[in-house]
Amino acid sequence: MDSLRVKAAELLKNETVGLVVGYEKSPSGKSIPSFIMKVEDVSKLIYDNKCILNLSVYLSRSEVKKFGKVAVVAPHSVLKSLILLNNEHQIDDSKVIVLGISRQGELMEFADFKEIEAYLKQNPVEYTQEEKELIAKIDAMTLQERWDYWQDQFSKCFKCYACRSACPMCYCTKCTVESNQPQWVEVPSTELGNMEWHLMRAMHIAGRCADCGNCTEACPVGIPLNIINLKLAEEMMNNFGFEAGTVLGDTYALSTYKSGDSETFIR
Repeated sequence: MDSLRVKAAELLKNETVGLVVGYEKSPSGKSIPSFIMKVEDVSKLIYDNKCILNLSVYLSRSEVKKFGKVAVVAPHSVLKSLILLNNEHQIDDSKVIVLGISRQGELMEFADFKEIEAYLKQNPVEYTQEEKELIAKIDAMTLQERWDYWQDQFSKCFKCYACRSACPMCYCTKCTVESNQPQWVEVPSTELGNMEWHLMRAMHIAGRCADCGNCTEACPVGIPLNIINLKLAEEMMNNFGFEAGTVLGDTYALSTYKSGDSETFIR
């Protein structure tokens, strides 16, 4: 994408940014993260339908923040993540230049995060056909069938935590699962421990998911974790009229309480 390379070179040459976070091709042909600090390296930048990693996962890290102002290549799910990270004070929108990528694969330049917010309102999430089919399949199950389905899926998990590492909203420097005083979740891969881990993470991501699907892409055993997040997103919309990552300055849905909420047990 020539327009992307030209813009990245301009930003680095003018010292507008100290780093461009984008995608490049690995020797094996895979699309991988690229961290460009020199104008002469912008030729490495690519963008195609294989560039699926949510690059916003790097923006909250100290190794990236030390560069000061940073530019990031941002397809749709990354745009939502940027809003979420800004709302949770993990990034400073004045320190990020967004090189947006439209669904048609064209470069979009945003003056600020308000423009991103407006764009996302006009371009809502679109589920893939595979996601639609799996959601319909699970919706058609009885409660027992759903329980058995997820028990079977979670039984594959061996606690590598790749889903957590790939998720931009899992930015805690130390996770509960790494604490043993007290120990909240069983460390070994067991039936109970796996269920505890995935339910705990699902509740932490509920109302905070950018729908990038990186958790499923990262899972080495193919657990469809994004389907859990998509269903929780539906519950957020149906119960609270809330869609994550679309409103700048919004708060996390499950961190707020309104007297009109239907859960009377918390009054």
